[in-house]
Amino acid sequence: MTLHKLLSYFFLIAGTASVLRGQAQPLELTTKISLPFRFVAYGDTRFTDPKNTDASNPVVRQMLVKAIADARPAFISIGGDIAYRGDDVNDWKIWDSETAVWHDNKILVYPALGNHDLYGDQKVALTNYFQRFPDLQTNRYYSVRAANTLLLVLDSSLEETSGPQGEWLAHELDRLPADVDFVCLVLHHPPYTDSTDQTVGGGHSARTPEQTLAKMLEQRQPRTRARFVVIAGHVHN
Repeated sequence: MTLHKLLSYFFLIAGTASVLRGQAQPLELTTKISLPFRFVAYGDTRFTDPKNTDASNPVVRQMLVKAIADARPAFISIGGDIAYRGDDVNDWKIWDSETAVWHDNKILVYPALGNHDLYGDQKVALTNYFQRFPDLQTNRYYSVRAANTLLLVLDSSLEETSGPQGEWLAHELDRLPADVDFVCLVLHHPPYTDSTDQTVGGGHSARTPEQTLAKMLEQRQPRTRARFVVIAGHVHN
């Protein structure tokens, strides 16, 4: 077993309790890139058996993975629902095989947790998730510094503006470096959407926690030099 795998296994075992609570420790990642750069924001992929064409479209999914690889972005931001059923290791094996081209091309992926990623037995689901993203060290929310941009990746299954995550978010926004021009907040559930729970065929209304997050950001924006950009998913076309 390699040292990397040993460390990944250690973090998974040591962080089991903290994972279920919501956070292991504050995590600040840095991507060493220079301006100009571009990244891909993607989400709601719901990787699963290609024979299951109800959960997602495997042909389009595979085409998009290849197109992203061909574009060679600095990194990929995935806003959740990576797997269709988070506690099904077979769904994650489909992720492994279909996105191998990203790994081969050393394209970094920074994920946010979605409701499908937490599907079923949450402990098993999170173990599957963190095995794919060992750099997160069992952190469910974290920051990424990329040149003049700061990504704040949130877990929208937890309160975004209160509790430990809310305190962390406020701290990050209070101490923005002077050379940050853009703050991208990445989360699964959207603060705004035209969809509603009453939409024919199914839909999703914006939830109260995310609406509260939007109000907080709108109050902060006039006194913040950096521009806020919110990237969310959950609502399918």
